Amino acid sequence: MKANLITLSLATVLTLLCASARPAAAGTIYDNGPINGNVDAWTVNFGFVVSDTFTISGGNGTITGLSFGTFSLPGDTLLSIELSITSSEFGGTTYFDQVVNTTESDCHSNQYGYNVCTQSATFNGPNLAPGTYWLNLQNAFVDTGDPIYWDENSGVGCQSPGCPSQASDNSVGTIPSESFTVEGTINGGTVPEPGSLLLLASGVTGVVGVLRRRVKRS
Repeated sequence: MKANLITLSLATVLTLLCASARPAAAGTIYDNGPINGNVDAWTVNFGFVVSDTFTISGGNGTITGLSFGTFSLPGDTLLSIELSITSSEFGGTTYFDQVVNTTESDCHSNQYGYNVCTQSATFNGPNLAPGTYWLNLQNAFVDTGDPIYWDENSGVGCQSPGCPSQASDNSVGTIPSESFTVEGTINGGTVPEPGSLLLLASGVTGVVGVLRRRVKRS
């Protein structure tokens, strides 16, 4: 029985090691911290543009989604927003520029009478080399035609390399940064080579034999 348990545990290790050689699943590329909801927010329609930096580290990143916090008037729903990724605030080289549909969730009322919500968008974004880029939000479309505002959190609680973001509003200049998370896949990183895995597997197999012999003696 002991020998079987040892063999099973080592087989599990090998399975996990082989799984580590597979491409990474989609996840968080950059996180500027959670929604605050009680400080301030910046208009992202009616001609106003808000731009925040985000950093890609550890390999090329394929952008596939975005979530961010908003203030809106009760009863209003954000339906879409123009999202662009550029080399500098509001411009420079444009890597992506598209109107994306949004889904609203986790809404609650704040002390100012606004609804604070999480907005999520999924899209086929660009593949970007490691570095720092600018995320620009503008031309938000609300079902009632009212203004909507990107939640300011100053990057409090962020954990990603390069955080907190630098941020700017096209009407006033530099501002505190906003709450958002860039989703996608990092292509690269330290993954064991297949040859290394085979060598490790052969070594573990030898250990299994030694352990079996020891179990038989006991």
